[in-house]
Amino acid sequence: MLPYPFTPFSLNIRGRIVEIKKPQVMGILNVTPDSFYAGSRTETLTSIRSRVRAMMDEGADIIDIGAYSSRPGAADVTPEEETERLRRGMEALRLEAPHVMVSVDTFRASVARAAVEEMGVDIINDISGGDLDPDMAPTVAALHVPYILMHMRGTPSTMQQLTDYPDGVTADVITSLSRKIDALRLRGVADIIADPGFGFAKTVEQNYELMRHLPELSRLLEVPLLVGVSRKSMFTRPLGITPAEALPATIAANTLALTAGAAFIRVHDVAPAVQARAVVALTFPTSHNSPCQ
Repeated sequence: MLPYPFTPFSLNIRGRIVEIKKPQVMGILNVTPDSFYAGSRTETLTSIRSRVRAMMDEGADIIDIGAYSSRPGAADVTPEEETERLRRGMEALRLEAPHVMVSVDTFRASVARAAVEEMGVDIINDISGGDLDPDMAPTVAALHVPYILMHMRGTPSTMQQLTDYPDGVTADVITSLSRKIDALRLRGVADIIADPGFGFAKTVEQNYELMRHLPELSRLLEVPLLVGVSRKSMFTRPLGITPAEALPATIAANTLALTAGAAFIRVHDVAPAVQARAVVALTFPTSHNSPCQ
């Protein structure tokens, strides 16, 4: 894969323009009892604070907090319970990292609004790209926050039966996300980040096709790309390993994504991702891509 240079951009974070000069490492904070990777689960204030402190010490740029597991077969959670979990999580998070940029992983507009308006979350990260809640797009527009738009079909419980892409998975992802980006622009949403949705309504082979075509996605979508592959089944199934054993494969894929121009990598393990970013920057140095910035 040839390097596709990272392009600096800016985000409007609560009225403050933040210049993004290098790929961002997004640490995963799951305030859930049932996320697919057991090592990422935190429920008590003590465990949340400990995980946040560790991620910050390792160099996380953003923390992505989620209170609803999108793992196939996970128990449903009401909007009220999801919101309450987020309140507890944000309380603990801000005790350890009062100024870090935070995104909320939710597909519910009501939860997203509460997280932004009442809890101080900066970015909305929606795995459904607005498909699971028609109120999400107008809510994002009204809140004036950056929006992570992910490609998925169906719901977390049905998505793996929806992997038929007659024109190829890459073409479908580009077409689907492009249409949604255009619709969001018309609503006045300024800061959009695209996520191809690795592992969501994709077979193992389709995930690797998307990985090969990341430079094409970046060029055609014309928005920053987020890649989230950490410890996923695209590694565990073909390699015959568990999520707990998938860190080396994750590092390899994140390195490929960074050389392809990914602007964000969403990870369970922050320190290896930060090191991978530094190695890519040293290998493909530019005036704006320095491991020391």
